[in-house]
Amino acid sequence: MLQPGDTAPPFELPDADLEVVALEQFIGRSAVVLYFYPKDDTPGCTIEAVEFSERLDEFEKAGATVLGVSRDDVESHGCFRDRHGLAVRLLSDVDLDAARAYGVTQEKPVASVDGVPRTRTAVQRSTFLIDRAGIVRAALYGVGARGHAAEMLERVLQLPAP
Repeated sequence: MLQPGDTAPPFELPDADLEVVALEQFIGRSAVVLYFYPKDDTPGCTIEAVEFSERLDEFEKAGATVLGVSRDDVESHGCFRDRHGLAVRLLSDVDLDAARAYGVTQEKPVASVDGVPRTRTAVQRSTFLIDRAGIVRAALYGVGARGHAAEMLERVLQLPAP
């Protein structure tokens, strides 16, 4: 698990418009609120994405970029964005490379058909505040969806001015 003060792991992931987004694009330019969520169009994930979208202007005025990441593919992200009028940029991590680098994956048991215990890899709802230098300033694992955007905005506002 990442801790405040750690260097944020680099990533390069496509967004819903097939543009590749890399952490390095933001270094020296803006802070990044990087939130991982389990699945497009689920109730909690929709609440979280809508709340971040509603506050996106406030994040940008405070000097932060908000990026949402899940294992859904870019097509799913596009549908999710369009269906709910989301403004936040959604990144596709189908191989879970970024999720593993940030320590947000967990194995969950699933029903067995043949009596053999099975698990699936799930993404734990988690958020990271990364400063302009690429340093993790907050690493929050297992967060709740409702009200989380407001909490993260407060954390962004507490960052030292550039």
